[in-house]
Amino acid sequence: MLISIIVAVYNGADTLQHCIESVVSQTYPHTELIIIDGGSADGTVEILEANSGRIAYWESKPDRGIYDAWNKALNHVQGEWVYFLGADDYFWDNEVLASLAPHLISAGEKVKVVYGRVAVVNQRGEILEVHGRPWEEIKPLFLKGRCLPHQGVFHHQSLFSLHGKFDSSFQIAGDYEFLLRALKDTDAEFAGDIIVAGQRIGGKCNAPAHELESLREFELAQMKNLGKVSFLLKRDRLVAQVKRALRSMIGERAAAYCIDFFRVLTGKPAVWTRSRVRGD
Repeated sequence: MLISIIVAVYNGADTLQHCIESVVSQTYPHTELIIIDGGSADGTVEILEANSGRIAYWESKPDRGIYDAWNKALNHVQGEWVYFLGADDYFWDNEVLASLAPHLISAGEKVKVVYGRVAVVNQRGEILEVHGRPWEEIKPLFLKGRCLPHQGVFHHQSLFSLHGKFDSSFQIAGDYEFLLRALKDTDAEFAGDIIVAGQRIGGKCNAPAHELESLREFELAQMKNLGKVSFLLKRDRLVAQVKRALRSMIGERAAAYCIDFFRVLTGKPAVWTRSRVRGD
């Protein structure tokens, strides 16, 4: 069973080598690595050239964002299962794919989405929180706007024949839109307590500055696939607006302490005071 790992990158020279090493060091032998670069000018291409013998396919050309890059990569996929790894992120350990392989084999074509857990980490590699819950718990919330931990998701290749590719008009929530398209009438499988990847905080998908933009795209995904926007997303938008106002009034650092205080009150771990708060 071949597993295709796709990486989209743009000006990712600081982290790409670590990402590549985490793929090629997997003990599971049947993998291919496909990397699509959006025309970087920071040394990314030199890293790709230096690792060309370890990469099944790569290119460096301008694109329209991460989902356009993923769609390009899908044209070169040979694997039965497809996994998308962020250029800022990395497989959690060398045994991840070996641990996931039995779940993927047993799923076959009956279940087309298998996922594990994802550790959100700061710039020092310290775990801030771990995402990923059993499907029977998360499915109702997924339909209301809570995405699966995408860095933990494996897609059966047939999904893209059945449901098409990613909608590249999305810039942040295209993964949620695709999974909503694919899973609104079927089920996914949770692969237990396996941590699949480390996801560095501060990327566009979780940066505070992009929270409202992200929520708008989640709402568009729900309208496109369900014909309505959930109350949960409407509440999330209100909360995001309050947080933006708080940052504007008291600054990023003080707002981070306030937000984490309320997170702890609701049983969640502190995140923003333990990370390098960024507005990009």
